[in-house]
Amino acid sequence: MLTFRSLELKDKDIINSYLRQQNYRASDLCFANLYCWGRKFDTQFATTPDWLFIRFKDNNGRNSYLKPVGTGDLKVAIALIQEDHLSFNSPFQMRGLTKEMIAGIEAVMPGRFDYKLNRSVSDYIYTTEKLIGLKGKKLQSKRNHINRFKRENNWKYHTLTGNPSMVKECKNMLEQWMEVHKEEKDPSLVYDDYATTLMLDNFEYLNLIGGLICVDNEIAAFTIAEQLTLDTIVVHVEKAFTDIHGAYTIINQQFVENEASQFLYVNREEDMGMENLRRAKLSYHPDILLEKYNARFK
Repeated sequence: MLTFRSLELKDKDIINSYLRQQNYRASDLCFANLYCWGRKFDTQFATTPDWLFIRFKDNNGRNSYLKPVGTGDLKVAIALIQEDHLSFNSPFQMRGLTKEMIAGIEAVMPGRFDYKLNRSVSDYIYTTEKLIGLKGKKLQSKRNHINRFKRENNWKYHTLTGNPSMVKECKNMLEQWMEVHKEEKDPSLVYDDYATTLMLDNFEYLNLIGGLICVDNEIAAFTIAEQLTLDTIVVHVEKAFTDIHGAYTIINQQFVENEASQFLYVNREEDMGMENLRRAKLSYHPDILLEKYNARFK
C-alpha cells in the first residue's frame, strides 16, 4: 500500500532523483511545477525504490494520477495506484499522458484504457534556434515588435541567475502586474501569483534560471524557467507590462538567447484552454505540440 503526503521544499532532491530518469519533455514532470502549484491541485507523492507516484485533484476536484515515473514493472506500478484509488468515490484516471507514455502503458496493459485528448494541457515546444532568430515570413511580426521596442525604449537585459537582488525586485514588479490585472475574471490568477511568488522566494534552492528586461531602469518584463530534460528547458513564468509595446516579445527572445541557447528545445507549457493564450502560443508556430491525454478504464 502506498503512503502519500504533500510535497514540501525538502522533497526536491528525492523527487528529482526519479524525474531525472525520464525524457518525456512534459512540463508536469519537474519539481518546481509540482511544488509551486501543489496548493491548487492538492499535489501529493509517494515512492517505492523503483517508482515515483504523483496524486492530485483535477479542476473538478476528482482524484487523479500522473503516469508513475521510474523503472521496473509498469503494470505493477499502475496496480498500486489503482489500489490507492479505491478510497476515492470517482472513476480511476491518469492525466497528462503523452503518446510516448501511452505506448508504454499499452505495452503492458493493452486495450485496457480509453484515452481522451486534453488539448488545454498540451504543451507548446519550440526549438531555441527558432525563438532566438525568429526567422522567416511567419515570424516577421515578432521581429517587427522587437525592432519597435528597441527603437522606442532605453532598455537592458539582466540575468536573474545568481542575482538575488534582481530576483527580489521581480517581486515588486509582480505586485504591480497583479494590480494592473486585478479586474480580470480568471480565477487562476490568484494561484499564479502564489506559485510565482514561491518560485521567486526559493529561486536558488529550486535551481531556477531567469532573466528580465529593464526600461529606463524599471523592470518591464521577467521570465522564470528551469531545466526539464537534458535537451529541454521549461518556461514557468513570463510577466510583462502590455502598455510597453513588444515587452512580451523581447523577453521571450532575449531570455532564450541569453540563458537557454545551449538547449535544443523550449517547452512553454500549456494554454489552459484560454483562447488569447492559445493564439499567442500558436503565433510562434510550435515545432512540437505535445498532446496530452486522460486515461480511464474501458
